[in-house]
Amino acid sequence: MNTRETHPSDLTEVKLPSPSRPGAGRRVLRAVALAATVPYLGLKTLWLCGSHLGIPEGSVLREPGPFFMAANSVTLVMDACVILLVLVLTRPWGIRVPGPLLTVPVFVATGLLTPILLGFPGQLLVRAIGFGTEPMGQAAREPFLDPWVFHVVYTGFSIQGLALAALFVPYARERWGRAWRGVTGERLPSSTGVVAAAAAAVGLAVAGVSLYWAFGGAAGLGAERAAAHSADTAVVSVVHAVCAVAAGIGALLLARGGTLRARWPLGLTWVGGAATLSWGAWMTLAALGPQLDGGEGPPVATVLIYAVQMTTGLLAGTVLIRFLATRRPG
Repeated sequence: MNTRETHPSDLTEVKLPSPSRPGAGRRVLRAVALAATVPYLGLKTLWLCGSHLGIPEGSVLREPGPFFMAANSVTLVMDACVILLVLVLTRPWGIRVPGPLLTVPVFVATGLLTPILLGFPGQLLVRAIGFGTEPMGQAAREPFLDPWVFHVVYTGFSIQGLALAALFVPYARERWGRAWRGVTGERLPSSTGVVAAAAAAVGLAVAGVSLYWAFGGAAGLGAERAAAHSADTAVVSVVHAVCAVAAGIGALLLARGGTLRARWPLGLTWVGGAATLSWGAWMTLAALGPQLDGGEGPPVATVLIYAVQMTTGLLAGTVLIRFLATRRPG
């Protein structure tokens, strides 16, 4: 028997808005999201075909090995999936797609795009007020990609993230609106509370290390990565710290229950958990794979932090799933 408190409107059918009848706003967002995939897909396709557009002389990407060719192929397919997501969220047949087939890729997309949405504008801001990549950190890096590539690609990612969020929220409101209507309600079982407490503790640990790195700490980074520290890398570390804290706080609030509107802890847990899980997994895989410069890769301590970051997302995600299960009618 469901004992969670929900809003009376949960029992009524929501007529509007509907993905099966997208208005002018959704059609515009669909067009914007699709157009935002073009720069990244175009560059990846050109690179796979042997083009050196945006790759300067001396870059290791001039002669990529099999691993990096495979990585380019995988990331191209990942961004192409954005096109499918946009269609699911705006076409009549999209409302009939099984929940897990939609929520899992949206969760991953949320996790990969959120740090970019927060970090890229943050980097532009610190440069605008007189900070940026210091000469010492810049000199420590080998040529990799022309600067315009990062601006074009991350601008496209930012637009994708905003458009997808604007399309997914009304879709989810119609299909699963009962999950966030009303308040959090009764406390979740004690076992879930333990998982939430672990998510918060691990998230705080990740945030602490990330902030330590943001302010110039070098322990656990390795000499090369420590030398490459800059205002840009500091912004990235701060964003990861914020996401880790958000995941832990959201999980605790969901497990504790109470009179807080459910949408707020759900949003924190969804966004923070997705970001820590997706980026932790991504950075772990990148650290364990071949390095661009042929070096030994990050030290074990760094890889462990990435794994702990991923664990934060897994724990928060577990609490999120348990909470959503209690919101089902019946």
